[in-house]
Amino acid sequence: MLPSMAARGNRHPTIAILGAGNLGNALAPALADCGYPVAEISSRPNAASRKRAAALARRIGARPVVLGTDEIQADLIWLCVPDRELSTCARLLAQSRWKGRIALHSSGALASNALGPLRRRGASVASVHPLMTFVPGANPFLRGVAFALEGDRQAVAAARRIISALAGRAYPIAPQDKPLYHAWATFTSPLLTILLETAERVARAAHIPNAQARQRAAPILRQTLENYLRHGAARGFSGPLIRGDANTVRRHLAVLRTVPGAREVYLALARAALQTLPARNRPELKKVLGGGHAPGSS
Repeated sequence: MLPSMAARGNRHPTIAILGAGNLGNALAPALADCGYPVAEISSRPNAASRKRAAALARRIGARPVVLGTDEIQADLIWLCVPDRELSTCARLLAQSRWKGRIALHSSGALASNALGPLRRRGASVASVHPLMTFVPGANPFLRGVAFALEGDRQAVAAARRIISALAGRAYPIAPQDKPLYHAWATFTSPLLTILLETAERVARAAHIPNAQARQRAAPILRQTLENYLRHGAARGFSGPLIRGDANTVRRHLAVLRTVPGAREVYLALARAALQTLPARNRPELKKVLGGGHAPGSS
């Protein structure tokens, strides 16, 4: 227990959230709801950041503070800022006292050593990354969410208690594995979203408006995800590739020339599928996909 916690007789540390973006706006209320006192919302000095921090602070009854101007008093600070800003924020925060305090960051790609300036000032630091997507207007539940965790013993122990209170699931990750871990995480949501946006453009070329495309695709998308989660990729795989229908693939490649970028996405995914997933008529499919030429093309 931190000295200030002992003085208060509070079993939970007070928390400051640095950054009132999508993650900060989801995390701060969730922490408050599970009994963690969120005392401060810190922002950068620019007007837009201060406005967002003030709005979030009002929502949860916290004090808005400005990074580099106001001293943060909380026992634990959780940095919810983009990776490119972590080192700058850590250097600015390091101007204050940190002995016996805890600092967390939520970068998926960077390890806890990104908070080196705070560690050198006596803080216990850790990286705590929730495997969840955060976008404006959506407040996802953190129950059951996996949090990748690594860092100093005291900070990791504190983070585990917080994750447990949030009903999340903490698991350890080696610092050297974080870049690949985050690449995996990027496949699971942002790149999947790009794939769905590409599919939407193909539907639009077939004269199916965007809203209708999303509505009509919802059942097959849900079932595809359910098949994958229940049975894995190989048993959840369907369509012309697993059937070995090379002529259909040729037709797809021919018409996809009319949708900028879609043919390249199709080729990349289909070639990857042939490397790892079951398919009939594999030699013919490789021929169709390998050269990338549709019938009649030069």
